[in-house]
Amino acid sequence: MKVIDIINSENPTLSLEVFPPKVSAKYESIEKATEEIAALKPGFMSVTYGAGGGTSDFTVSIAENLEKKFDVPVLAHLSCISSTKEGVRTQLEHIKAAGLTNILALRGDIPEGMTNSEEWDYHYATELVREIKEFDKDICIGGACYPEVHPDSENQVEDIKHLKEKVDAGCEFLTTQMFFDNNIFYNFLYKVREAGITVPIVPGIMPLTNINQLKRTLALSGTVLPLRFRYLLDKFGSDEAAMKQAGIIYASEQIIDLYANGIKNVHVYSMNKPEVALKLMENFSEILKWQRP
Repeated sequence: MKVIDIINSENPTLSLEVFPPKVSAKYESIEKATEEIAALKPGFMSVTYGAGGGTSDFTVSIAENLEKKFDVPVLAHLSCISSTKEGVRTQLEHIKAAGLTNILALRGDIPEGMTNSEEWDYHYATELVREIKEFDKDICIGGACYPEVHPDSENQVEDIKHLKEKVDAGCEFLTTQMFFDNNIFYNFLYKVREAGITVPIVPGIMPLTNINQLKRTLALSGTVLPLRFRYLLDKFGSDEAAMKQAGIIYASEQIIDLYANGIKNVHVYSMNKPEVALKLMENFSEILKWQRP
């Protein structure tokens, strides 16, 4: 099933993101965690491609296993900045052979030491979107967007201009980078609609459950923490169990506010934590009409 059809349905959804292992030694434990999350039957799932400019050899295998074993639609991430055209085509062949029909097309993080842009086969996600459309026009393509501006953009006006180019190239929906203040998302949504971008935009929410996770997240995303969340960290950050509970509650409050304001689809960065995914699904059981397996 195509993710865009799920997003466009009348029913509210909660989708969950997982990541594959970086090395084969961790495959079994990560596969188990992703399966526990898939067993919760979210609206759909996404499987990342690799952070910090890396790529994953396991994205397709994890995605294929989840979709076939649990009958959950899966969105396979595909980034291009560190890839050749031949490499992207090979990955697309793997995705198609696995029976996957949904791709999140990303530029990806520029790897350390990769500086000669004239030699790159890809510079922007828009180029990848066009490549996927040429490969198979029936693939459902999603893209990423940044409510707080992409780190490489000069300003939000320029950022939204490039975002529209990506949508015009064939992106059917967009998923946001994480944010911790819903007003940032609502303001962004107004601006992109004003710019003529009409595709669905799915807000991305990350439950921050420990201090180390917070440091890594802020380093990668540049996301601003509101004062309200900083107070929460000051109070509960040194207590692992309390911080996990506080992080889930904070994320839940963000999600319920989004639903209450007419947003039907919310995407959660689960960080491969089944217990966090379970608690969130339980918190919205009546809204989603979700029943515990």
